[in-house]
Amino acid sequence: MPKLCVMPGDGIGQEVIPAAVTILQAALPNLEIVEAEAGWGCFEKHGASVPDATLDMIRECGAGLFGAVSSPSRKVAGYRSAILTMRQELNLYANIRPVQSWPRVSPRPDVNLIVVRENSEGLYVGKEESDGETAVAQRIITRTASQRIGQKTAELVQALGRQKVTIVHKANVLPLTDGLFRDTVRQEIAQGAPEAEINELLVDVAALKMVGSPEIFDVIVTTNLFGDILSDAAAHWGGGMGLAASLNWGDGLAIAEPVHGSAPDIAGQGIANPLAAVLSTALLARFVWGLGDVADRLETAVQQTLAADNYPQLTATRAIQDAVLVNLR
Repeated sequence: MPKLCVMPGDGIGQEVIPAAVTILQAALPNLEIVEAEAGWGCFEKHGASVPDATLDMIRECGAGLFGAVSSPSRKVAGYRSAILTMRQELNLYANIRPVQSWPRVSPRPDVNLIVVRENSEGLYVGKEESDGETAVAQRIITRTASQRIGQKTAELVQALGRQKVTIVHKANVLPLTDGLFRDTVRQEIAQGAPEAEINELLVDVAALKMVGSPEIFDVIVTTNLFGDILSDAAAHWGGGMGLAASLNWGDGLAIAEPVHGSAPDIAGQGIANPLAAVLSTALLARFVWGLGDVADRLETAVQQTLAADNYPQLTATRAIQDAVLVNLR
């Protein structure tokens, strides 16, 4: 029986995650739900953005669903972003961001790509120092992490029948770090998915092509910061951040997470779109629980909801939730 640790988090996470859980339970009635705390509000209450009890619960369940975090833009003593904490403490080294064209909301009809982002190192290790005049951040790339993300990419290519992988880097300027990443990832994909076409792009060229020709991409694999930026840019073609789903994935553990953030400007108004959270649960069903049929049903229900004539009039979270439930077959 699948078991899910649900962490609504901050802001609109408190609204979209319950809606997504309601829909997921309709598609998967035997799902066991447990709730836990994480986020900025949790830090203000308990002094930790992710308490040890929450980490233990995620490990016990093997899967989590996290809503959003309202991290402050200034340094706060003792605080670290909840999602970054979970990624590092639980070794969720791969971030999976699929982007496809959806009815009505996508600017073009022919986009179907996946960004695989290395999720554990790079500039996100948080090693910074400053003397007030010069600030330095360390960017760490290891062979071990590059091997893992290459292997995970190869697994995805094989499982989904994808044809082409683009390794994105900046090895012309960063030959040691990005060179190590590129060469290691290429070797792992060539071994794990030998039929796939492998090519590479410099990140600036990849950004240009993402803006102008997103349909050329199939699977992109890249480093942490580049993946963060490129996947957000790619989300435009899937209808924007309000429909952007993601999966933080390791070995035997995963946390699904809508990418849109806590949106404090609309939090509490009941108007947040829950579709990114719903699509994130579909990633759990497909990749973590091996329930491709459930994932297909969830994604088809979202597609039908978006295609319906009345979708523009669905301006409330509950209304969109109910429409998806009607379309769930």
